[in-house]
Amino acid sequence: MLDVTVIEEPGAAAASLDPMRARLLAELAEPLSAAALAARVGLPRQKVNYHLRALERHGLVELVEERRKGNMTERLMRATAASYVISPLALPGLQPDPARHRDALSARWLLALAARLVRDVGALITGAERANKRLATYALDGEVRFASAADRAAFVEELTAGVGALVRKYHDASAEGGRPHRVVIALHPSLKAEPAAGGRAEEGDPPGIEQDRGAADADGS
Repeated sequence: MLDVTVIEEPGAAAASLDPMRARLLAELAEPLSAAALAARVGLPRQKVNYHLRALERHGLVELVEERRKGNMTERLMRATAASYVISPLALPGLQPDPARHRDALSARWLLALAARLVRDVGALITGAERANKRLATYALDGEVRFASAADRAAFVEELTAGVGALVRKYHDASAEGGRPHRVVIALHPSLKAEPAAGGRAEEGDPPGIEQDRGAADADGS
């Protein structure tokens, strides 16, 4: 089972978004039979088998083992990944285009970039698996707490200058056999965790989006 996989095919996306099939995928983090699944989700075994066949057809579940039980053959199924991300390729006519509205301070442009990142990396993973090759990637994730909006603006300015200098240093448009790589760096307010059931958020610290009262996104998001 993979940690995460990208769904690119529209039919697979539709299957994963069906509430019952999504429930079955969550239950299939471990191998289970249709009978065991039926007991967990409260559906007849025949109905569970119907959903499993659809999920298997789209590559979202896989057969792990077959074993005889009396006159029947029991099939143990498992989800192909622990979690799934739907690529913009699943909506080919509605993919966001970051080149359409370039605005470094727009939350919606950031979203378009993130969607393109999911699309491109998903396609690269698929290609690497078909070619049986390792995909070279790198990711950096961190968090910084700014004392003020002015500090955030200064950080963005220094980050832009620093990354720009690195790009100018290492970019070689004339290198024969060189391969272009895309660099995406994002900055956004952190989401605060929702309180546990029956619990309370800290006073003055509501769950959800952390509000920055010093500045808003350029597009009003």
